[in-house]
Amino acid sequence: MSRLLRVEREQGTAVLTLDDPERRNILSGPLVGELHAAFDELEADAAVTSVVLTGAGTAFCAGADLTDLTAASEGDTSGVETVYESFLRVARSPLPTIAAVNGPAVGAGLNLALACDVRLAAESAWFDTRFLKLGLHPGGGHTWMLHRLVGPQTAAAMVLFGERLDGAAAATAGLAHRCLPDTELLPAARALACAAGAVEPELLRRTKQTLRRAGDGRSHDQVVEEETRDQLWSLALPGTAERLRELRKKPRG
Repeated sequence: MSRLLRVEREQGTAVLTLDDPERRNILSGPLVGELHAAFDELEADAAVTSVVLTGAGTAFCAGADLTDLTAASEGDTSGVETVYESFLRVARSPLPTIAAVNGPAVGAGLNLALACDVRLAAESAWFDTRFLKLGLHPGGGHTWMLHRLVGPQTAAAMVLFGERLDGAAAATAGLAHRCLPDTELLPAARALACAAGAVEPELLRRTKQTLRRAGDGRSHDQVVEEETRDQLWSLALPGTAERLRELRKKPRG
């Protein structure tokens, strides 16, 4: 039985809850290990089409374990590397992911939210890079992930000047897709995730890869070529052929 990560499955959606509320769901070694194992298992299950990540209690994730940071300052970087692997593992997943940010997302915890494809923020959520406040340079690709979402000015305000964004401000800045009342956060995340269940799993995974590559410095011509190849592949899917036949039967207008 998992001690620090709760995994619930419902209609193709897996909800992963970081469950160490007394320590504000910090990315400890055991929690990271459970997160890895959960994604390995979910990705091998064809019935799972999407993942929602959230936190137990009042925090989403308060970042790295300070013990690991202290050890790194003394030359043992294994703990910090383990923390990196938590959000990098999420970023590498072929499954569509949603961060339901229910409270503070701080430092590496913010990286965990940034690693997801979509972020929904509760009104009580806030996003804080906090690296420089601790005397640390940002790590784990933090500046790249943040910059591509909010642009250079807001990224600088957050990283260099320590500005933190609440849920509403995060939605305005493009860091979160939407800001919702706390009680509506998880139902909204589940509803959004469930919509992926109507899509053929391999088509969903390929399209996620295309979205990631499209924002990776590729030219328009390159994307057209790749999308054409994959669209022709999708036309051969049994479900696609059936949908197209049904649409042809319907009157237009």
